[in-house]
Amino acid sequence: MKKIALLVTTVCVTALTYISCSSNDDIATQTDTTAVGASISIDAANEMDVNTGLSVTNSSTTSKPAAAVCATITVSTGSYPKVYTVDYGTAGCTDNGLTRKGKLKLTLTGPVTTTGSKLTIERIDYSINGIKLEGTIEYTNTTTVATVPQFTRKVTNGKFTDLLGRVYTNSGLYTVKQTAGVDTPFVLEDNVYEMTEGTHTVTTEKGTTLTFTVQETLIKKYSCQYISKGKLKIEGGLLKGVIDYGNNDCDSKFTYTHESGAIYTLSM
Repeated sequence: MKKIALLVTTVCVTALTYISCSSNDDIATQTDTTAVGASISIDAANEMDVNTGLSVTNSSTTSKPAAAVCATITVSTGSYPKVYTVDYGTAGCTDNGLTRKGKLKLTLTGPVTTTGSKLTIERIDYSINGIKLEGTIEYTNTTTVATVPQFTRKVTNGKFTDLLGRVYTNSGLYTVKQTAGVDTPFVLEDNVYEMTEGTHTVTTEKGTTLTFTVQETLIKKYSCQYISKGKLKIEGGLLKGVIDYGNNDCDSKFTYTHESGAIYTLSM
């Protein structure tokens, strides 16, 4: 399995430098391009933490789920709501090339497969490979048709502090449908999710705000570390264009097309 590379911000700054150059290397534009990289990193981290939450709370055995193999896991006893603590320690632990520190507090109001149940993920002194992540993710079952499980993924008070100390606040709401793996509820590896609609915003410490809106359904396979297909529309600052995640391949490549028609091939 490929590891998540959360240093995509640096990649994006380099790859999108031509946009900056076209505006005389304007500082505001540089800020915009780093916000694009930060946004993609934030989405990758959110997906990983949701996967960890689902893996821990859906575990049907006493063995540790793969998503938290190096953490200490505790769970409250009794009926719902159940509280799980995934503790990676203050020194951190490394698995699959990722070093995580701190804790994830998972609160589950009922079986995640039941309509109305909510999984809340809180980050406590939490970081991935030195990048600090804050905020809360709420993953709520909103299913109306049993054969097509549906969820909302809401991020509030999100904060992403990169290795250079730059801070990006973020929030947003996605609608997520599960389109494969429904018949195997305790096997996550065959799950496929589609983000059919939603918007999230990223604001830099300089005050630039970018809005990312689903333009074409985003496809996320549990077995892939990254979104493999779909498009996001970007608006804000001096950027206006589309991120395209490709042809459903399990890779880290994506493209950014600026409204001018310029296309940049990037990699996370």
